[in-house]
Amino acid sequence: MEKTRFDEELNTLGITLSDRQKEQFDRYYELLTEWNKVMNLTGITEYDVVCLKHFTDSLSIVRIKDMNEISSMIDVGTGAGFPGIPLKIAFPHIRIVLLDSLNKRLRFLNQVIEELDLEDITTLHGRAEDHAKNAEYREKFDLCASRAVANLSTLSEYCLPFVKKNGSFISYKSGDSDEEIKQAEKAIKILGGEIVKIDKFTLPGSDMGRALVEIRKVKNTPTRYPRKAGVPAKEPL
Repeated sequence: MEKTRFDEELNTLGITLSDRQKEQFDRYYELLTEWNKVMNLTGITEYDVVCLKHFTDSLSIVRIKDMNEISSMIDVGTGAGFPGIPLKIAFPHIRIVLLDSLNKRLRFLNQVIEELDLEDITTLHGRAEDHAKNAEYREKFDLCASRAVANLSTLSEYCLPFVKKNGSFISYKSGDSDEEIKQAEKAIKILGGEIVKIDKFTLPGSDMGRALVEIRKVKNTPTRYPRKAGVPAKEPL
């Protein structure tokens, strides 16, 4: 396995991993490709490409957020564990919840957590619309992050209710998402947020354009949000 390219990508982000952390990323890659043979976790399996498009991309959040200042985070629609697992490996002090609606994905993630010996990280099965109404999770996190593929208006309704006042929701988007971001402004305001930063960049050594959108929680989300399961996707605010 060629590790130098991944090291170089992380250097551009100012991240240096210990030997133990590198071993954890390697084992994560092995588990991802093993489980991917029996369930659809990722469309890419080459080591370098997984490192770039999943690991480095997940860690690119450090471009706009000092993760050393974050103590709690929820990853909504985590899928195969992105960005939550890479962030947990690189920043082990953060307490992380991985939320996904598919139980089989969580079985995979639970094995990753066990084999990588990760602590203070849990999986949560269900829909964001339901868990965001639960007092145990509502407005309890410094940060909500999501790489989930959904319209930003819809994603904001899923994610902002989990964020503490003065915390942040950060959405990973493609580089050409200007119109989508603009159209989401009304929903974000209704939900108690405001866009404070949009960072556009290209993933190192590629032509893949990305955008990180940071939405600060400036006031509590009205109790009627999120609406019941399925509504935010069908009828974005």
